[in-house]
Formats: sequence, structure tokens, C-alpha cells
Amino acid sequence: MMPTLRYPFFIVMCILFVFFSCKDAPEKKYPDVKTVEEEIRSFQLAEGFTVRNVAAEPQIVMPVSMAIDEDGITYVVQMNDYPFIADAVNGKCSIKVLLDQNDDGVYDSSILFVGKVPDITSVMPFKKGLLVTAAPHIFYMKDTTGDFVADKIDTLFSGFFTGNSEAQITNLTYGLDNWIYANNHGQAGQVTYLPQAGSAPLSMGGHDFRFRPDKGLYEAESGTGQYGLALNDFNHRFYTQNTLHIQTNPIAWRYLHRHDALASYRADKNISDHDLEMFQLTPPPYWRKVRSERRQHTYDSLKLNQTEWPDKHFTGASGATFYGGDAFPKEYYGSIFTGDVAGNLVHRDVLTRNEDDIVYTASRGGKEKDKEFLASTDSWFRPATFYSGPDGNLFLIDMYRQHIETPVSIPEDLKAGMDFYAGNDKGRIYLITPADYDRKDYKKPNLSIAATTELVTLLAHPNAWWRTTAQRLIVERQDKSVAAALRELLQTVAEPSAKLRALYTLDGLDALTAGDITIALNDKAPGVREHGIMLAEKFPALAGEIVKAIDEPAKFVAFQAVLSAGNLSKDKAIPALVHALDKYSADSLFTVAVLTSEPGISAAMLPALEKTGYFKTDGKFKQGYVAAVAYASGFRDDAGSAPALMKLLSSPVVTENSAWEKSLISGLMKGVKASKRTKHSAELTAVIKKLAEKTKDEDLRKLLSAS
Repeated sequence: MMPTLRYPFFIVMCILFVFFSCKDAPEKKYPDVKTVEEEIRSFQLAEGFTVRNVAAEPQIVMPVSMAIDEDGITYVVQMNDYPFIADAVNGKCSIKVLLDQNDDGVYDSSILFVGKVPDITSVMPFKKGLLVTAAPHIFYMKDTTGDFVADKIDTLFSGFFTGNSEAQITNLTYGLDNWIYANNHGQAGQVTYLPQAGSAPLSMGGHDFRFRPDKGLYEAESGTGQYGLALNDFNHRFYTQNTLHIQTNPIAWRYLHRHDALASYRADKNISDHDLEMFQLTPPPYWRKVRSERRQHTYDSLKLNQTEWPDKHFTGASGATFYGGDAFPKEYYGSIFTGDVAGNLVHRDVLTRNEDDIVYTASRGGKEKDKEFLASTDSWFRPATFYSGPDGNLFLIDMYRQHIETPVSIPEDLKAGMDFYAGNDKGRIYLITPADYDRKDYKKPNLSIAATTELVTLLAHPNAWWRTTAQRLIVERQDKSVAAALRELLQTVAEPSAKLRALYTLDGLDALTAGDITIALNDKAPGVREHGIMLAEKFPALAGEIVKAIDEPAKFVAFQAVLSAGNLSKDKAIPALVHALDKYSADSLFTVAVLTSEPGISAAMLPALEKTGYFKTDGKFKQGYVAAVAYASGFRDDAGSAPALMKLLSSPVVTENSAWEKSLISGLMKGVKASKRTKHSAELTAVIKKLAEKTKDEDLRKLLSAS
């Protein structure tokens, strides 16, 4: 009987072995890698579109940016340093050239353009080479021998922030105005322009960056974009920052920082009308779930009305990109595509700006009210950014890795079992096209040998890639012989985008005239008139046109007129700005626009405003304006403003309304405090003393006495 008992015994032992082995095995907290084919099957894409892989590991790894030059050559940034601090000497980042030898739309070979560079984040074609952001530098790299390997590397700028690789100089983008824009996330740095020996360093804290290498110009730009920068057909900038997937700043730095006497210089606007919610298909990773539970416990124990979202809310917004292609259905043109690398999805925003608006509103597409343009069930899917290409379709750059966050974001005890290198040997680029797209109609660009007159015609191309590339090449060539052709295009073409390209290409050739701008000022498209006003600042003879435009029916055009009017001489600016304040007193942005200029913050504005009846009715923006003027007077210890302030406070209109008195006095004293002076001028001291004697408000009297 023994032989018959051996087998059941053996089976029982096997079962016990498996049971105890499984019990002792560590719990699997993070999903495994998928093949390209498996990942594609994980995509839930908008109806009518398809996606195919055009490049993948080992051909590319850790891609974060791409660009296609005038001859259709594709350059891809491989950010191999991520997610750790790069070795400043032995960097791991590189740029690869991807080649499509048989022109089937799939890259079949690659060449290392440059390697071993720390922290490369973006590239942009420029003068037969590449501009490259790699903190602390911006480089110009060029292949001079035709082998697709960089043999000329010049450092243009140096001094950018080199800390967190998620927040460095990045997103090089050629603007309509021939400036090149870049995000800096507001990080501090002292940036110098190396081609100009002895050039003064630019302090970078609190803003982004723009430059004109053809003219040796560089300056701060408003905004604190992280990774993702989109410029639309009217050169309006939209940028991402982790939890805020789309922001803009309606006041350029050159206006917002015309003087040092504003209490606040923040003008960033979150323009999303759908808050932070997103339709994520993947569960939150284990570490994020636990961290969120801990944080929520803390909030609840402190009785804070605060929610820590572990998923389904933007936390890794990245790569905002303007779709300017001509292959998608027309309703997709102008959309902003943004990835959320933590949510494993692609979000689309539709921008609208009516004539009654100053800033845009970003809304979900009509077919995406309860879903995303693309969402994946694969948690390794990391849509870092996009590229609107010459074929009219949208490239999707997938960094593809198990963990996208930097280790500094994660509590030490939760890092156990996390492999931050998982995915360092992976990377994918996809092409999103309409389902019925036919590549046979695509003609690969070969613009380096195109005649400049041919480039002029391309300024009216329906695809923004061709328009931008043509403009850049014309400006680089400085071929002024096409000025007449550009003027003809400006006068005859219907599309606003083409008119503006013609206008700014003339400007880039230093061939712009007052007559060209007058055409723009009288155009039927308000977006063209908006830029006409901006460019009119270059011609003193057009000052009257700027002032007249304050009464424009399109509010965003009037807003630009107010900003531009602040650059006029004081005798022209003050009446214009008084009129603007009187007409738009209920709009805070107009108030800020006036205050950004020297004339607008002058106490000389007050008696002029009183004549219009401005103070007969109050309002928070009116009172805010008065407080800001008083703040500037206190901050600067401006003796010349004292009589105007006292006269206003003595006015019957103001004395009958304590709100005006409170606004003026509190603004004045905040300015005095912000100046950090220990002594005041005799004039300011006298004003403070008189105000203390005059006011009946005990709190205001104490505030004045404290100085």
C-alpha cells in the first residue's frame, strides 16, 4: 500500500511549499514594463484618430524633446541624467538625429549628434544648427561637415539654475516677433551673454526668458512656466506647471516692469474653466497613495479644509504644445495639447477669446467632456511633450518609465522597492494622425535650398510649422530684396496668421514702415490690429493711433493700446490713461495696465481723474488704483506727489466717503514700509503729520503714527 500513499503526500508537500513561498514573497507594488505593441493597446484615443510608433528603444531612450529642421531632419533630446542631479563634468544627456531612409514615416536609423552633456532639455533649429538648453547654459551646436555630428559648439548664455531638473531653462520656441522664448520656472540665476564681453548679468528670479541672438538682445519675460510652452498664431504664451496645466500672462515683462513701484508684479492667470480634474485610467502608484493618506490625515487633524488628491487631478502637467497642423479636422487647429505624466494621459484644451475678453479661456473639447483626448491604462506611459510637425500631424514624446517623479518628492520610507532607473533604457515616439490620413500627400521639406521668394509664399501655408520655418529662414538670410513681396502679401492675403507673418518678417529685416503698420491698424481682424498697436510704438508719428485704439470695440485690442500708451510722452500718456481708467474702471486688468507705466502711477493722474468725475462713485478697482498711486509715492518718498495727495484728500467728493481716505492712507503707508527707509523727506513727513491730524479713523491714525 505504501506506493499508493507516496503521490498524495508529494502533492500535499508541493502545495505547502508553494503556499509558504508565496507568503514570504514581497508584495508587487508597481506594474511591469510593456512592449510597444502592448502599450499601444493600452491607449484609449479620441474617435477618428489613430496612433503608431515611429521610434522606440534601443534607437532612442528617455526622450523629452524633439524638433524638425528646414530639411526635415529630426533631432531628439535624450535626458539620461534624469531623475538625479547631473554631473556637471560628465553629463549623460545627448541629442540624436533620427533618419527615415525610405520615407515611410518611421525612423529606421539614428546618429549621435552630441553626447555627454548635462541636463539637455530642449532644442530648436537655428542658422543651420541647433540652439540647445542645458542648464546652466544655452548652446549653439552645428554640424559643419555633413555627417550629422556636432563639431561646432558655442556657449551663448550661462548662469541658469542647475538644481531640480524639472525646473530648469527649457522649451525653446521661435516667436512670431522673431524673439526666441524659453521657460525658466522663475528660478534664480545670474545670466550672462558670452558673445558680448562684459555684458551685464540678467537676474533670473521670478520670470521666464527671451532672446534675439541675431541682434544680441536678451531679457526677462513674464511668467513662471515649468515644462511646456505653447505660442499661438498671435504670439500669446501658454505654459504648464505641474498642477496648473494651462496658464498665461497677459502683460509682457517689458510693460509690467517699467518701474519699481508696484506693490505686486504677479499677473499669471490660470485660464482653465475645468479646474484640476482629469479623467485618469490608471490607479495612483503605491507611494503616492500612502503619501496622500498621510497628508490628508494631517489636514484633518488640524481641521484644515484641504484635500490631497492621489489621482484624477493634475499633478504632473507637462509639455503644453500648440497644434498648428493641417492634417487634423479644422476644429482641432489651435488646440493646446498637454500631457500629465503622473496621470498617464493627454489632455486637450480649446482656446476661446471673444471681443469682450482680455485673456483666453481654456475649455475641454466638445467630445472630451468626460474623457481625455488620449488616456492609457499603462502606468509607464509618460507623455512628456509633443511636436506639431511638417506633415500636419502630432508627435507624442513618451519618456516611458516606471517612476517619473524625482526621488526628492517621495518620503524616504516609501522609496523602498522603487527603482528610479527602471525605464532608463526605454523611450518611445508616437505619431497621432486622423484615421484616414494618407501619407502619400506629404512632401518632405527641403527649404535650405529654397529661394527666398518661395519662402515668402510659405508664410501663408495652412500649417504653422511651414510658416514659422519660412519666417525664421528669411530673417536669418536677411534678404531684403523680398520686402516688396512681403508687402504684397500683407495687403492681399486674407488669413490673419499670414498677415502677421508678413508684418513681423518685415520687422525682422529692419524693413518695417509706418505705412505697413497702418495697414495692420486698419485690418478687419482684431488680432492683427492688436499687433499693429504694439509695433506702432516704434514710430512716434503713430502715437495718435495708439491713443485712438483705447476706444477699440475689441477689449483685448484696447488693452494693448493702454499698455502701449504708457510708453508715450507724459503729455500724451496722462490724458489717454485717464480716459482708459474712466472707461474701464470695472476691470482690474486695465487698472494694472495703467499702473505699469510711469505716467500711470504719477500723482498727476489724480487731479485729471477728479475732473472726469472718477471719484464720485467708488469701487474696489478705483480704490485699488488710488492705493497704488499712494503706494508709489510712499515707496519712492516722492515729494512732488504730496500736494496732489493732500488736495485729493481735501476734496469734498473724497471727504464724504471714508473708503477713499482709507485706500489712500493705507496705500501710502504700505509703500513707506516697503521702502525700508529709516528716514523720510521733510515733504513726506509733513504729509503724514497732516494726515494723522486730519483723519477721524483711529486705526489710520495709529498706522500713520507708527511711521
